[in-house]
Amino acid sequence: MLTPIDTLREQVTARLAAFERRQVPPAGGVRRAGVTVCVLEDRDGAPYVVVIRRAARGRNPGQWALPGGRADDGERPEDAALRELAEETGITGVQVAGLLDDFVTDSGFVITPVVAFGGRQRPVPDPREVASVHAVPLERFLAPGVPRWRGELLQMPLGPSIVIHAPTGAILWQFAEVALRGREQRVFDVAQPHWTRT
Repeated sequence: MLTPIDTLREQVTARLAAFERRQVPPAGGVRRAGVTVCVLEDRDGAPYVVVIRRAARGRNPGQWALPGGRADDGERPEDAALRELAEETGITGVQVAGLLDDFVTDSGFVITPVVAFGGRQRPVPDPREVASVHAVPLERFLAPGVPRWRGELLQMPLGPSIVIHAPTGAILWQFAEVALRGREQRVFDVAQPHWTRT
């Protein structure tokens, strides 16, 4: 008998398989990165997404993000996403459900978002890269007022003190629409705030 999380994983996997993702073709000089939209279960079996706050030092200090980072030479962005997930949060052995659209950032990266399920693991932040790890229940992505717009800027208000902008906010919006709601949503033209361009 399927559990609710099994049913969710099957639904998300089917929706992502049917989604015709937009992929930026490989090209010289293009910097590739991967991030993971990782769905875990709390002790009661309720699903949540892992969101991190970057450490005060390093790239994008203090910003909300998904676990992820730059692909090494010859590394596929999908593999980079899972490697960085393990390095930054200790989460391993996930089941990949599929991919969302590549997202081109104003800072010159092409980000490949991987959607994965990791069971009841407990994330443990690597303090060199991650200030804190946060669990965002899936229902927050579907709540009224998510997303919201401030002028041309997308905001994903996912908790009392969690407001996420593009590029991470755009990826999470597409995850909510495509993977959770089964709708087609493109986000390539979502504006990015100036402070994300580092």
